[in-house]
Amino acid sequence: MSDNCIFCKISKGEISSDKVYEDDKVFAFGDINPQSPVHIIIIPKKHISGLNAISEEDEIILGHIQIVASKIAKQFPEMDYGFRIVNNCGSDGGQTVFHIHYHLLGGRVFKWPPG
Repeated sequence: MSDNCIFCKISKGEISSDKVYEDDKVFAFGDINPQSPVHIIIIPKKHISGLNAISEEDEIILGHIQIVASKIAKQFPEMDYGFRIVNNCGSDGGQTVFHIHYHLLGGRVFKWPPG
């Protein structure tokens, strides 16, 4: 855990959140500024600053996040016809919280390219 990381604090329960899922490796919660009818943030409990900071040892947890995203999506009827998973990497990629995280978005039709 990074002492000043907001996502680390959320996963530890130091900051309240709209928890959607939790296990020993992953924490998921509703985004405070949703960009779709369903917008969930999925994070590893281990602090990793971003996708460009992963190592071979993170392979299991990153794969686990994909399984968790699928489980969460099945909880929301709005995602029955599809959803989007987004990871922003680095400030030029749109990352604003430097703890690797995935946006699980659903409940509306998405366009491509996203912007």
